[in-house]
Amino acid sequence: MIEVFILAVALSMDAFAVSIGLGSKHVEKTKSLAVMAAIYFGIFQGLMPLIGFLGGKGVLGWVEEYAHWVAFFLLVLIGGKMVYESFSAGIEEDIAKVTQKILLILALATSIDAMAAGFTLTLIEVNPFLACAIIGVTTFAFSWFGVFIGAKSGTWLESKAELLGGVILILIGFKILLF
Repeated sequence: MIEVFILAVALSMDAFAVSIGLGSKHVEKTKSLAVMAAIYFGIFQGLMPLIGFLGGKGVLGWVEEYAHWVAFFLLVLIGGKMVYESFSAGIEEDIAKVTQKILLILALATSIDAMAAGFTLTLIEVNPFLACAIIGVTTFAFSWFGVFIGAKSGTWLESKAELLGGVILILIGFKILLF
């Protein structure tokens, strides 16, 4: 179960980083922005791994012998992407006004990785619904706090959160491969 909590924290770092960026740029309505970002990011980050899990279950019979390698590759790819993105400017820099549509697009964009990571849930002995709920709640909390952190401190923590999440995902990939 500890793996699920670590995975949840790692997957939520993308949404956390975007929330920090949103909070730093849009400090006038911090409370409502925090609630909306938390809802959107939490729901999408909770649902996408379930889609990945169900898809993974469908193809697991075909790749069962190589499933650990597939999970390793996906986690290293996702983690590497997050590490790479931690060194570039976030998209929230270009957003003048945060609308429901913008939050929907950001939630979808930050949760695509979680869908791929959901495949790894097929390799961990855990209830996938519970795991996805933990991921969603964790992302909700990180996103909510992220907006407030961004409003108070600016974006200096944004790239560090994404870097940390990427490194954690890479380490989880190595753990799945080696153990």
